[in-house]
Order: sequence, then structure tokens, then C-alpha cells
Amino acid sequence: MLVYPQLATGAMSQFPVKKQRRLRTVVNRAADGSSVKLADANGEYTEWTLQYTKLSDAELATLQQFFTAAEGTLNAFTFLDPASNLLAWTDQLNNAVWVPGPLLTVAGGVADPMGGTNAWHLTNTGAGAQNISQTISAPAGYLYCLSAYVRSAQAATATMLLGAQRATVPVTTGWTRIVFAASGDPTQASISFGLELPAGAAVYVYGMQAEPQAAASVYKSSTTGGVYENARLRDDLLTITSTDVNQHSCKVSIYYAKHL
Repeated sequence: MLVYPQLATGAMSQFPVKKQRRLRTVVNRAADGSSVKLADANGEYTEWTLQYTKLSDAELATLQQFFTAAEGTLNAFTFLDPASNLLAWTDQLNNAVWVPGPLLTVAGGVADPMGGTNAWHLTNTGAGAQNISQTISAPAGYLYCLSAYVRSAQAATATMLLGAQRATVPVTTGWTRIVFAASGDPTQASISFGLELPAGAAVYVYGMQAEPQAAASVYKSSTTGGVYENARLRDDLLTITSTDVNQHSCKVSIYYAKHL
């Protein structure tokens, strides 16, 4: 499927980003005056307004090529929300979207660094490395940043997994945020993110987050994830203002309607 492009920096957008999300409630009014209200999950509507300034000629050409391929408002595409965590159920590592190794024990209800109890205790009971991962439907060749808060009862190591890329990082006895940015295989239409523990290791984990950019932003708890596979452009026309040599400005409006 067509995918909204990243900038040369690896970011999906520039600041400011405006995001609006609207939900719908169905109301049934009875003859006796009473009413029943029910949330309509399929009525969800999300819209983004992306402002771009000082785009290079190459970045502008990429946006123009995308508009041409989308044929304006006609064709749907995958949009990676720059204001969200791409991963789903990030506070519930026992959810089915997470795939743990067969010898990895996952226990919840642990005190987290933000004062809650949304951290998890991962224990590798096997004789080899074990990991927990989640795969999303997004282009593997994009630049991503994976981050998480970790600590251990004693000094240890963990390996961050981003597609086929790996980064081994130290885990201390206090909560620290580990970060790994890389690009995966550009020929793949999906990418996995995860954390791997060596044999016998036990690590506390909180706030797993994947973002389509070069660095980590503040942790955002997520249930649905930030990958929108049927987003559309709001306009058929891309209006461009050239402010200098190799510098251009424009605005792009994107929306996602769950019922479409």
C-alpha cells in the first residue's frame, strides 16, 4: 500500500502538528422519555494538519510525488501518526499483540517510574536468549526510534530489537530510559520491535514506545497504536510557497475515518 513519506531528517512532520480526534455516541430515545447511550466505535474520526517550512527541493519533490500517487483525495494510504506511539497495548505486555519467547515469564502489576503500577517483570528462564516483540504494518525501511524504561535488581544487559537491527544496552538498578534508532529492510512491508534478555536475566520494563523519527519523545501509553492504514488526503491540491532557493512551505491535511 501507498505510505506517507518521511522527511530527509526521518521525521513525519514538523512542529506544530495539529491533531483532532472525534468520537460518536449513538442515542436511542424511548417513548417514555428515557434514553440509552452507546459508544459507536466505528464512528471514530481523526484529522491531522501538518505544517511544513524550509523544505528542500528533494523533500518537496517527494511530497509532490506522493500527492500524484494518491491522486489527491482518491486513494487511501498508510499514515504513521507523528503524535502517537506506534505500538499497541504498551501497558499490557500480556496482550496478544505481544509475542513472548516460550521461556520468557511476563508478570505485571509492578511499580513504574511514573508512580503507577504499569511496569512489567520479564524473566528469562531458558538457557538461551528470549525476547518479547510486536510487529506493525509499516514500511521497514523508514527510520524508527525504539525506547523503553528498564531497571534490574542487579547490573545486566538487554538487547533492543528494531527489525533486523540490534543494540545491546546496559541495565542498571535504577530506572533509565534506553533508546535505539535505526532503519530496517526497505523491501519489507512490516517491522518488529522488541526487547531481548540473555539467559537467566530478569529485567523490569515500562513504556515500550516506537516512533517514526530519529529520537524519542515523551512516553505515550497506547492501546490501538499509531498506524492508520486507510488514511486519506483532505485536499486534491497541494499549495506550495517558495520562500527562498531550495526552501518551500506547504500545508497537508490528512484524515482517518474508521467506518471507511
